[in-house]
Parts: sequence; C-alpha cells; structure tokens
Amino acid sequence: MSPMLENRLPPKGARVLVGMSGGVDSSVSAALLVEHGCIVEGGFIKNWSDSVDLWTGECQWRGERRDAIRVAAKLGIPLHTFDFEETYRERVINRMFAEYADGITPNPDVLCNEEIKFGLFFEKAKELGFDYIATGHYARLSEDADGAAHLLKGADDNKDQTYFLHRVSQEALKQSAFPIGHLQKSEVRDLATKYALPTAQKPDSQGICFVGKIDFHEFLRKKNEAHPGAIVDKDGKKLGEHDGLDAYTIGQRHGLFVTKESKSWYVAKKRLTKNELIVVNDREDPLMYSSEALLRNVHWIPSPFFPKEGAGDDSARTEVSCAIRYRQTPMACTIEKEGEYWRLRFVEPVWALAPGQSAVLYAGDECLGGGFIEGLRVDSES
Repeated sequence: MSPMLENRLPPKGARVLVGMSGGVDSSVSAALLVEHGCIVEGGFIKNWSDSVDLWTGECQWRGERRDAIRVAAKLGIPLHTFDFEETYRERVINRMFAEYADGITPNPDVLCNEEIKFGLFFEKAKELGFDYIATGHYARLSEDADGAAHLLKGADDNKDQTYFLHRVSQEALKQSAFPIGHLQKSEVRDLATKYALPTAQKPDSQGICFVGKIDFHEFLRKKNEAHPGAIVDKDGKKLGEHDGLDAYTIGQRHGLFVTKESKSWYVAKKRLTKNELIVVNDREDPLMYSSEALLRNVHWIPSPFFPKEGAGDDSARTEVSCAIRYRQTPMACTIEKEGEYWRLRFVEPVWALAPGQSAVLYAGDECLGGGFIEGLRVDSES
C-alpha cells in the first residue's frame, strides 16, 4: 500500500529524545515537538573532540553543546550528553580511512546515521524508556496500513537529506520523527526567530558529520601514509605526481599536480595495480561516464520491496531512480539481483561514478534504500 504523504509525528504525550546538535534545525525540531504536546528531552552526542574553533581555541563540541544547553533551557527541557567518541572512531572514522586506503570513496555521513544517530543513540533512547527519537533532518516519514515506516524526501528539494538516511533500519524509522521535514529552510529560520531560540541566526554546519569542515587531505594523512605515484593521461603519458590514490576520487578537479598545459583535468580512473591516477582534460570524455554499476550491501527500507532475482531476464528488472551523490536529481535506471550483488543499468550514462559511493534508490518521493557501488572500480590494463 502506498504511504500517506503527510509528515508523521509522535502522538501527543509520547516521550521523545531529540538529538540536539546545537544547530538551528534540531533546535526547531525540539520546539515543534514541545508545542505538539510531546514529553521532550534533548540528547547531545559527543563524537569528536579533535576539532578546535579557530577563533576561541576551544574544542568545537564544547561550543556546540553550550548552544544545545541554551536552547534546552529556553524550551524548559532537560539535556542529556552521550559520549560515543570511541565507537564513532571505530565504526565511522577508522572505517572511512580503511576504505580510502583501498581506493574507494565512502560517505561518512551515511555511516554516521546508520551507526551512531540511528544506532547507538536510538538504542540509548530505548534503554532510557523513550518512545521515539527525533532529529533535525530534512526528510519525512509516513506509515502504511501494516505499520511499516516509509522514508520520503523532505519538502525542501535543496535540503532533502534522505540520501544520508537510506541505511537506517526499519525498526529505528518506526520510532523516529523528523519534525521539520515538511518545511522549507527559510520557514525553519522563521520559526527559530518566532520561538526566540538562541540558535536562530546560527550558520549551518558544514563538513564531515561531527568533525566539521576540515582540510580533508591533511586529515587523511594523519592516518593513511602517502604512497606517491604517477598521474597519467588515458594514453599512459605521465603528467605529474600524486601522493596516494586514497586522496582522490572520480570526478575530482582540484588538487591535481598536473604540469601539462593550463587546462582543467578530471580524475577518471584509478589503476591500483600500477598506483596510477588516470586523468582527462575534457569533462565530457567518455572515460568519465558509466552505464552500469554493481551494488554491494544493499539495504531496503520498505521490506516488501525486493526486485525479483534472475539476471538477464527483463521481467526480473525493476524500474527505479538512483542518486549517486547528495543533491543529485535521481536518474532513471533498472535494478536486478545478481548473486550477492545488485546490478544497476542507467537509462543515460552517469558521470563520475565512483566505487564506495552510496547509490540511493527512489520511487518518486520515496527513498527505497540503497547500497555501495562496487563494480567498474578499476581497469588494471587500460
């Protein structure tokens, strides 16, 4: 049965633990739930203590927590602090470093939602007796007649965050709420002013989930050693040097040390066997495009949605749309099961498809789930 289109909220009187990051979105989410009649408490997650505010010299998490405390005080609700840093480093940051070292491009924000916000935080909320958790994500939830949760795009197309939420479990979604998912960002700012929240004018956070905006190359080198090699064109002619394939992703244009001519160069492929980075000087070069991809570790949100198994049979293919990066308009494709993988066939070739990226699947406004791109990673000879 198709899900309803409204944004589902917990019933009045439900106990809700709101993930409060110290930002405007989670602040307004908490305020809306208080106004709705829920019994609300805040939960601040400490995941990272290495980032320092350049202006104050203070650990960034302390400033974020202080803002969350101010909002909680304004709303008259308690605020809990949860220290998940050890697990965050193990399940998100260390995994990210390991996958970059393998030459693929993971998305730490996807891992963070799966493992921390809707993993550890959700489990802690259940331990403490809460009925629901809530966050400031731009997404919507609905429920079908069988009680299954459906994840829908946020009303603000420019802020929709279902891409990052596609691996959240059905159990967690059934006990979650996204109070601002039906709003535009400008409306959220207006509500923050209306409620006189201390974070009303606070800029949006940027960068890696809980880590913030960083020099990623420098961050990567803190863990992964440099392994220099050649940057070559598609004919094998050397153009420059790289300091490790892990520091580059397909489609990257900046940060390439290429000395030949004053042109824009794009990362097209990684040749792991020779430690070579293959670049092209035309964004529309055929080497930049892929018509198919294999997905591993696919997670489906609505459990009844499982395309039929049987590679090569047209009847086994299901038409969906797919986004391979955040804020990308999903592209038409078909998907079918092939053993432990799922094969995507795009109606139009896709630009800069990179192994390790999340491929997120949609049917209209509904996010069906997704997996990690596995196929077409490396051509060791060409």
